Amino acid sequence: MAHIILVEDEQILREELVEFLTGYGHAVQATDSLAGFAQCFRPEQHVIAIIDIGLPDGSGLDLVQQLREQKLSLGIIVLTARAGVPDKLAGLARGADHYLPKSTDLEELAGIVAALQRRLDVGGLSLRWLLQTAGRTLVPPGMPPIDLSPHDFAVLRVIIEGNGQPVSRRAIVDALGDDYITSDPARVDSQLHRLRRKVMDATGKDLPIKTLRNQGYQFYEFVEIL
Repeated sequence: MAHIILVEDEQILREELVEFLTGYGHAVQATDSLAGFAQCFRPEQHVIAIIDIGLPDGSGLDLVQQLREQKLSLGIIVLTARAGVPDKLAGLARGADHYLPKSTDLEELAGIVAALQRRLDVGGLSLRWLLQTAGRTLVPPGMPPIDLSPHDFAVLRVIIEGNGQPVSRRAIVDALGDDYITSDPARVDSQLHRLRRKVMDATGKDLPIKTLRNQGYQFYEFVEIL
């Protein structure tokens, strides 16, 4: 599944694309303008952008160029009525990965989305997890954010701050604000069990934390704190 942002001002086509791509299992957020894109776009969340050129408040090509200048991990597909070769060359030069006319068969679009997602995944750029301090959320790769309780956030943060090294049970107890000597020995395990269940229920993904006997807990995938 890819998390896609779509910018298309034709309502019927926009709704058709959302329905079609959602049917392929993708999460699609749609808007009809550059201003809408600016409000909705989340670089830590969206993996692919599908952008029309002729928008009511400006050119989609300017948006493509701005996104590329930010050096984001983002696949960009231009989907436009401007199908001439000069237009296509201009779109690719500005930073689009693919430039498609609106007459393109939707099955072809689905194949391009899947291929672009695979390419990004192989490069390791879209596989990161993100722990967001503002709002206390965990963003799995290509998935919507998961709201965390204060205890969820405290546990995840201390484990992630281990930078791939095992984090001791005592460090987690301290992060929870408990006294290690008097705290319930099962509390850490219960907290992690609830956290794993929350992530699985929300995404179908396992939370990538290993329990290492006599060492502690390790977050073993690429993750950032923002």
